[in-house]
Amino acid sequence: MIGRLAMIAMLASALAGCVGSGQPTAARPAPSSAAARSAVVLVPQVMAAAGLEGVIGSPAPALTRRFGEPRIDLAEGDARKLQFAGPACVLDVYLYPLAATAQPTATHVDARLRQGGAPTDKGACIREVESQACAR
Repeated sequence: MIGRLAMIAMLASALAGCVGSGQPTAARPAPSSAAARSAVVLVPQVMAAAGLEGVIGSPAPALTRRFGEPRIDLAEGDARKLQFAGPACVLDVYLYPLAATAQPTATHVDARLRQGGAPTDKGACIREVESQACAR
């Protein structure tokens, strides 16, 4: 019993150290966009699968000309994700800059079924989304 009480007392004192003083802390200035963007670029591994040659290496404007307007266009830092959809599949294209001042280009592609989300053939999904865009 005493061992249990000692354990509870130790936990209580440890938790008490986590509680703030109630005094407001000084707000940190938000980093400027220049400070947030580093000159150091981590070069992503570029996907090199058969059937992706026309997509991998393409910038966003070329992809939107080929597939139409993306249903999702998400930017986070230097990275960008464009999502296109066909009748049966969803195509996610990830764009990253390959150098500090370079325009982001497609380096990775994922494809999945619209129904259930199971992975599907990337090349077939590219052809489906492309034919959907041509039909418009």
